[in-house]
Amino acid sequence: MLTIKHSYGADLDWIESFAASFGGKIEGNFIKVPEEINTGFRYFIDCGDDFVIYYIDVVYKTEIHFIQSHTKSDFICLYYNLTEGKAVKAFNDFSFNMGRFGYDLALIDSTLETDFYVAPDARSFGICIFVKKSKLNTFAQNNVLFAQNVEKVMNPEKNTFIKFDRMSPESFHLLSDLRKLEVGSAVFNLNLVAAAYSLGANYMNQVFNNTITTEKVNKDDLSSIIAVQAYLHENVDGFFPSIKTMADKAFMSESKFKALFKKITGTTPHSYFMDSKLRKAKELLEEKKYTISETCDELKFTNYSYFIFKFRKHFGISPNTFIKKL
Repeated sequence: MLTIKHSYGADLDWIESFAASFGGKIEGNFIKVPEEINTGFRYFIDCGDDFVIYYIDVVYKTEIHFIQSHTKSDFICLYYNLTEGKAVKAFNDFSFNMGRFGYDLALIDSTLETDFYVAPDARSFGICIFVKKSKLNTFAQNNVLFAQNVEKVMNPEKNTFIKFDRMSPESFHLLSDLRKLEVGSAVFNLNLVAAAYSLGANYMNQVFNNTITTEKVNKDDLSSIIAVQAYLHENVDGFFPSIKTMADKAFMSESKFKALFKKITGTTPHSYFMDSKLRKAKELLEEKKYTISETCDELKFTNYSYFIFKFRKHFGISPNTFIKKL
């Protein structure tokens, strides 16, 4: 396994050393990497004003362990990741899938060190957006709607930027359309910058609009919360566990657990559990493994009517109509 320790930044100070860590080089805005490591494109644009975009669309030829240990703590990283194949994010002794079939959106503070593993034949595609925190501070200060939240969000003693999520269908289609363009062309550059600003602005609206809880987070806390998420996934066919049960598993007080869970996932434990249960129900119906009634019983919904109501509310379609469209 090839191990690459590197850093990013909201400037281009990291580019040369990043390319060298692969045994590669910089050609224009391309990061050229030996083909025995990966094929495809690594491309960057410095938009100025403390905003850098890193575009990647590669197929890995060897197993790589990336250690992201940033030399600067003055920026945030926003990752839109549609990797297909084995791509694993790790914190301490816990790991989870990233990419199209796992978490495909992450907001990570540059103060956190993370590990990322990719396997041979994994196709990594996505956009990384790096923005200086001072830029965010100016953005919020100039917006009357967000000004009241600036101090608690931007204070490093009170807040760590961290969230793992699923991107919206709109974001997915935006990236898919970008992939159809010739990398490095004027049209591509224009669309890449426009897409990055759109994606970044939408997410920053959440940061300063009280939808992301402000709280300090360390690696132990983060891996504990993600371990509880895995526990909820594994028990999606059961009943919702108590907050106390989950807090005990995370070795936290109930109040700290609820606050950190909301911060990292963007939702409450119960909403997260119900979302996972409904996604599983949809999968079972797609596989035509069970009838609607059997799916309801298999996943232990309260009753049939409740299942129909929640499914329709979540997916905008009834289970019966969904099955007919298969």
